[in-house]
Parts: sequence; C-alpha cells; structure tokens
Amino acid sequence: MTKFPDQKQIVSAVLSGMTKSVQNFLNWTNDRLFLSHGPDKIISIHIAQEIAAMRNAPEIFIDATIGDILRCSLPDRNAYTTYMKNRKLKQGTFSITLDERFEHQDNEDSISKVIISVKNGVRNSKLEYLDNIEVICKMLDCKTSLEYGLFSFYSDLSQNARKKLEKRIPDLIKSFNVVIKKFPSLKSNFVSSKIHKIEGSGEWLVGCYIVQKK
Repeated sequence: MTKFPDQKQIVSAVLSGMTKSVQNFLNWTNDRLFLSHGPDKIISIHIAQEIAAMRNAPEIFIDATIGDILRCSLPDRNAYTTYMKNRKLKQGTFSITLDERFEHQDNEDSISKVIISVKNGVRNSKLEYLDNIEVICKMLDCKTSLEYGLFSFYSDLSQNARKKLEKRIPDLIKSFNVVIKKFPSLKSNFVSSKIHKIEGSGEWLVGCYIVQKK
C-alpha cells in the first residue's frame, strides 16, 4: 500500500487541474468562450490527470456511485443500503473518488478516501449545490474511511455583471456554511485561486470547499 497524498497536495492538484481546463478551453475556442460553456467532464478529466501525475497517486474513479463509495468506506461493507435509507441518501454519483492504492485481492476490497464533486459555471447559491454539500456531509458524518470531501467549482462572469465575483463568492460560501452547521462533527474550509480578469470579456475563479471531520 502506497502512502496516500495529504490534503494540501490533493487540493493543489484539483485547483491546478481546473485552471488548466480553463486555459485549454480558452485556447480551443480561440478565447471566444468561457469554460462555463463546456461540460463538467472537461474539468473532471483535467483534475484526474493532475492527480494521476502525483508521485504517490491514489486510485482515481470518475462517476462512482454513492452506494459503491459507501460500500468501500463503511466498516461493514454490507451496511451501505441501510445507511443510505437511514440517512435518506438517494443513489447518485460523485465526479471523482480517490481510493487507497494497493495490490487488490478481488474487486470488492477497495478503500475510498476522498470524494470530489465538480461543478461548472457556479455563480450563485442554488439548492442543487446545497444538496450536494449535504450529501458530502452525510457520507462523512459516521465511522468511515472517507477523510474529506471537496465541492470543487469553476465560476465566471461577463464584464457586464452587476455583482462581481469578489462579492458573490463570500455569499456562496456563507450558504455552504449553513449546511455544515447542521453536522457538529464536521468542519469546513475554502481555498481558491485569485480572481482572473480578462480585459474586455470578464473574470473567472476556481475554488475548493473542503468538508472534513473535526
């Protein structure tokens, strides 16, 4: 079993991957379109590539189901259906899941460590985002091998936007913090790039809202 990368390394790789996806998409579209015009998968693939390039890269899965993640993180692998029912968790997927890297004995012995949600074009607090944060909390708020979850996002605005990112982002994080307060065993942190401004076009930012156990 290899040493699992620490949180700072993972977050740095996620931010780097998102930044590269922005730069590449601008290049592909001849600087005509912001990344919010592209699909989430573009960002997820760039993030996966950055994490895979790390020295002690974990196993990387894209669009793993909530059921599979819980099965690979709860102490009792057969308890995930009951856990989902008790916590009112519906089946869904996470953009990226990071597992321990080791020589497997079978297809059922994976150990999930990090869950990453990737969202594109995030500008305001939406129920979809708050629900996503709550799902991350529910999956961490128990005895599990999961260490933390990331709500990772790309945000952009046109130059004509009345309310700029420097005011939108703090409001967005405040709405996320309201969800976190419902889970006393958890805490959160936010890390982001600077706000990049493109003359005559607008501005963009990438960020990671980190949810972890106290």
